Amino acid sequence: MTDKPRRDANALWGGRFAGGHAEIMERINASIDFDRRLHAEDIAGSRAHCNMLVTQGILTADDGHAILKGLDQVEAEIAAGTFSYSAAREDIHMHVEARLAEIIGEPAGRLHTARSRNDQVATDFRIWVRGALDELTAGLAELQRALLSQAEAHVDAVMPGFTHLQSAQPVTFGHHMMAYVEMFARDAGRAADCRRRMNECPLGAAALAGTSFPIDREATSKALGFDRPMANSMDAVASRDFAIEYLATAAICATHLSRLAEEIVNWSSAQFGFVRLSDAFSTGSSIMPQKRNPDAAELIRAKAGRVIGDLNALLIVMKGLPMTYSKDMQEDKEPVFEAADTMALTLAAMAGMVRDMGVNRDAMAAAAGAGFSTATDLADWLVRAAGLPFRQAHHVTGRLVALAEQRGCDLADLSLDDMTGVEPAITSDVFDVLGVGNSVRSRTSHGGTAPSRVRQAIAAAKARLA
Repeated sequence: MTDKPRRDANALWGGRFAGGHAEIMERINASIDFDRRLHAEDIAGSRAHCNMLVTQGILTADDGHAILKGLDQVEAEIAAGTFSYSAAREDIHMHVEARLAEIIGEPAGRLHTARSRNDQVATDFRIWVRGALDELTAGLAELQRALLSQAEAHVDAVMPGFTHLQSAQPVTFGHHMMAYVEMFARDAGRAADCRRRMNECPLGAAALAGTSFPIDREATSKALGFDRPMANSMDAVASRDFAIEYLATAAICATHLSRLAEEIVNWSSAQFGFVRLSDAFSTGSSIMPQKRNPDAAELIRAKAGRVIGDLNALLIVMKGLPMTYSKDMQEDKEPVFEAADTMALTLAAMAGMVRDMGVNRDAMAAAAGAGFSTATDLADWLVRAAGLPFRQAHHVTGRLVALAEQRGCDLADLSLDDMTGVEPAITSDVFDVLGVGNSVRSRTSHGGTAPSRVRQAIAAAKARLA
């Protein structure tokens, strides 16, 4: 029995593999189905490398001109959708180089002087992730603006604040929205930190040890928008912590999005009735005509799992790799690409949903007064005005709550006689703190829910985003 015929060896690999490879090897080895997304970054890196080689006298001006002109044609073909992809050429880097050779001939082979696919792909990927971080930052800014718009419109709209999903103390809807503004601002800060840390250029590290050619790494770094070349050639080709850090940033942000989505799911239910989603972000039921389902919020909540999974996937790929490059690292791109797509979609959906959301002030106010939510205000008043130790004030308040429960009323509905029967030090001034409106207005500490403080927080957040 004879072996199944093998395909010709890839010419870009040289003569080492004259026997060719089996089709299954070709399939598992190829990454072109997903790394074609790096075409713009690959061409930009090749242009910068070519210009540097010409400046350094490593390439002739004629060869450099031919290469740049050929790269322009490759770029135009990809943009027009006429570029031909094949698994036989493995990845986007081979595709660009092979097509360049078809267009300009021999000079194409000189472009790879003083460069390896190892530093080439590391450079391309860093440029792509840098762009993904910029897109993430822009999406976060748009979402924060939507939240700020709701906060400003409802700065004094009273609602229940929860702990353990039980009514705790009254807050305002504006204050609640600003909590998420702060969360997403930290996400933006993480993206900025990640971008600053990863903005170093691997190009010129070659395979792993650098090159003997007199290259100018500062020039290529500057041409590609990096702050500096990477300091160690082995680290330059071996590291993917920039991608892991991007995924960690995205995963934390996705978790914040999921928490907000969960609140919107609850708030839009008939049991809460705090908000109403617009038709643009709701769906109906195939059998129950009364239903308005918060599907966008539910999907955002679910998609956090994808992004967290993408982070885990790349951590597991990288955890046991020795220096420097291993083929395992081809698996770095798909989780990053998926996470970036997911984040772009979910941020846009959340921003639109929040911006269009209608708020039911009456339903929130009614819920804010339930569950003795001003009990802490009463305890604080007993400490502040009546001079009771807090533990005693806590005990007195508990007795008054029990009395109100027996009467089937709220704390504010108890008479002064009822209250003095429990604690003689109570005066009629106590009623100034028992209403939910009075409660939120009294919370004037820095970061508190008082409308005056919320307005300050809104102004500060707007200034950050400006």
